[in-house]
This record gives sequence, C-alpha cells and structure tokens, in this order.
Amino acid sequence: MGRSFVLGPALLMFAAALADEAIVRVDLGQAERRMAGGIGASWHAIRKDLPGPRGSAWGANPPLDNAAAWQQLQHHAAWLGLDWLRVELDQRMYEPEAGQFDWDNEEMRTLYRILDWAETQRADVFLQQMWNHVAWNAIAGVDPLRSAPKSMAAFADGLATLADHLLNTRRYTCIKWLCINNEPGHEWSWWQGKDGPVPITEGLAVARAAFDHRGITLPLSGPDWTDLPALNPRQIDFDRFVGAYDLHSYQGMDATRQQVAAEWAKWAHDRGKPFFLSEIGDMRVGWQGSHPGPSSFKAALSVAETVVRGLAAGVDAFSRYSFVNRGDLDGQWQLVRTWDPEKKRHLKEVAIEPAAYYGFAILTRFAAKHSEVLKTEIRSPARRRQPPGILTAALRSPKGQLTLWLVNPTDAEHKAAVELSAVAAPIKLFRYQLTEAAVRGAAFKLAPSKELALSQDAPTFAETLPPHSITAVTTWPLAPADPGAIAE
Repeated sequence: MGRSFVLGPALLMFAAALADEAIVRVDLGQAERRMAGGIGASWHAIRKDLPGPRGSAWGANPPLDNAAAWQQLQHHAAWLGLDWLRVELDQRMYEPEAGQFDWDNEEMRTLYRILDWAETQRADVFLQQMWNHVAWNAIAGVDPLRSAPKSMAAFADGLATLADHLLNTRRYTCIKWLCINNEPGHEWSWWQGKDGPVPITEGLAVARAAFDHRGITLPLSGPDWTDLPALNPRQIDFDRFVGAYDLHSYQGMDATRQQVAAEWAKWAHDRGKPFFLSEIGDMRVGWQGSHPGPSSFKAALSVAETVVRGLAAGVDAFSRYSFVNRGDLDGQWQLVRTWDPEKKRHLKEVAIEPAAYYGFAILTRFAAKHSEVLKTEIRSPARRRQPPGILTAALRSPKGQLTLWLVNPTDAEHKAAVELSAVAAPIKLFRYQLTEAAVRGAAFKLAPSKELALSQDAPTFAETLPPHSITAVTTWPLAPADPGAIAE
C-alpha cells in the first residue's frame, strides 16, 4: 500500500517564506526498491580501427606499455566511483578464425586490464559484444562488421567459449550480465541480413542454449535497442532467453520518455528481471566527428536529468557513453582525454574533460551499487500551482549512506524547502553544487560548499538552485581526493 506525504508544521512554516517555489520531501522510512546495478559508464577494449562512421567504441585506451597513463586512467575510474561498467568487445578479438581462439593478443590483454580493475574495485560489469566483425561467419554480400552470424551455432559456441574463459579460466566474478549485440534492428546498425536488419531473438536463443549446455548461468540481457522505443509486448518474443532488459537513450529524458522507461521497467520487474539503460547520452546537443556537444555541461545536465527521472521510472542501472573515447569519430563523448585528435595519436598522460567529468562525478561519487531508491516528492506550497521544473531523486546505500540530488534544468533560479521524514538520529550532510561557470574554473574541485546538521526535531533545510545546475546533498564524507563510492 502506498504512503501519502503529510507536510509537518515545521515544513509548512519553512515553505511559507519561499513564495511559489518548491517543497521537496524525502521519506527515509520508505524505500521503493533496491537497484540491481548502479551508475557507471562504457569502457571499450577494442583497438582496431573500424571503417566508416561505425560508432566510436574503439581506439581510445592508452598503449598497454604506458603504465603511467593506465594508472591515471584507473585512478579516474575509481575517483568517479564507476560501479556499473558496460565493457565492450567484439568476436574478432577472441575468435578471428572459426574455432581458433586467441586469448593473449593486445586487445584481450586490454580487456583483462579493465576487468582486473573492476574485480579489484568490486564494480559490476555488463559485458557487451558490440558486433562480430569476422569474415568467416559473415553472410555473403554483407559487411562482416555489420553482419548477423551466417551460422548461429558457430556464433553461440564462440560466445560460450569466451564466457567460459572469462568466468572459469580467469575466474572473474565481476561479470554479471552479457549482451550479444549492440543496437540491433535498424537499417544503419549491426546484426544485418541480406535484406536488412535481422531479429535478435534467434541469437539470444542459441546463445542461451550454448551457455546452458556448458553450465554457464551468466544471464543474457536484451534487446539493447535504441532510442528508448515505446514498449510493444508483441515485439518481445525473447523473454525466456534473457535475465535482464536493456535499452539505450540518446534524446534526453522528459516526462513522456520517463513514462516509456517506467513501462519497460514495470514489464521487466513483473517478470523478476532488472531494467537497464545501458547507454545514455544526448545527441540533441550535437554529435558526429569531433563535435564538442557530448562533452558539454549542457549534455551533463541532460544526463543528470536522465538519471534522476530514470530512478523515478524504475531503472536499475545506467551507463553513460563513455568513459574513454577518441572524441574525433562521432563526437566528444569522453569523460577523460586519452587521444590527440589533431595528431591522431594517444596522449602520454590522461586528462579530464571538465564539464563532462565533474557533471557525471556529482552523480557517481555518491552512489554505491545496489542502493535503495527512496520515496521523494516535489510540490508547490500553493495547492493550485504546479511545482517548478526541478527534479529530485534519493538513494540510500546498503550501509545507510544517503544522497539526495536536486537538478534544475530550467532557465530560472529556484528555491527549495527540503524535509527528510522519519529521521531516527542526527544526520550530517555535505552539499555539492555544479554550474557550468563553476566547472570551467581553473581551480575547481568537487568539494562540499556547505555542511548541514539535521535531526528528528530539525529535519528541514533550504536550498537555492541556480539555473542549469546539479546539486547533491549527501552523508558520504568524501574528501576531494577520496575515491568515489562503488561497493559496500
């Protein structure tokens, strides 16, 4: 049974001075659900140059012999607190010829380095085979990079052999899900037949059967469609083969798209399965080539809105596209810079992409995987007025750390009266706030700008939200140099 919010006298008096602004309430006594994952980013292992405009999930990792750059890269991943990684590879990396497996090439060693980091940090991995890209199993007349498998049995055997190698030979426990192909179902995309896109269902069926035959219980995820299509149950003929549902979202998240996500989440949850947004970004700010849009603060604000609305919709994990990216293929999607787009070579040292990096850090640093999503509400003090267009979400970590986000994507400043209900003991909160001007400052550090003390007798505080801002209020006592929250 749902629980209604009743405003206490303290909050009503507190809100009265805020005119027609916002009342935000967080119910510490009501967790709506526990996330099956967390908040992280895509991290590819592919190094081979790909022909034509075929995405950008390749080529950005430093050379393996640049130990300093890799140490910096892993430090940034830990500082960000990336607890849910979509790790990307292709079949060509491990089975370049039919039945001939190569476990010790440069790309596979790159994969191991990423997985080793995830294993050490206790981050969850969503393993993503992007495409096959093997001529030996391509359909005649179809580009091997885009082709669906000619032999589904051979495809499934190769994938099961990879899973067996990673799970049983190398004994990775961080790999929690596997997706067999990136963004199927479009004329421009992968998993193509002679006459266009091929349904993904047969691939999921044969992969599940091959895994089961070997005793591999790793769940598959699908359909990995883009761009957050409306739920159509008649299209879902693969439920028995998947242990999770996932989609991509590249057009931001407004109320309409939030409802679409909620319908997918309910569909998955009703079947005892999680629902992931395994790629998120916003192409509306620009993309392709070396367009700076994806690395802008505007994009970071959109991603924050996607995460906050997604949490309300029931999404169990988010992967921002992407942690590393060359930035000169289909836009500057990177959180950190590893590539010189002018000289077409790797940088010797890793640097941050400030707006994207800090704009995502304010989400990831204070969110451990498998957190509870708490009940929140935004309303106007005036009954007949709609609340301003600010957004909120709150998480509680497995060991009780609290984080509340307040996102203001509007052009106006807003004030909020915030109340935590069911406060059982004194709470010390640290407030962080980002605007574009702040993150562009040369001396910027993501440090708390205010401390708050709340208790059962004083459970409220006031917050001013600048236009186009992201605010986090959290109990996590992180110093600026501390790593982010990953697992508890």
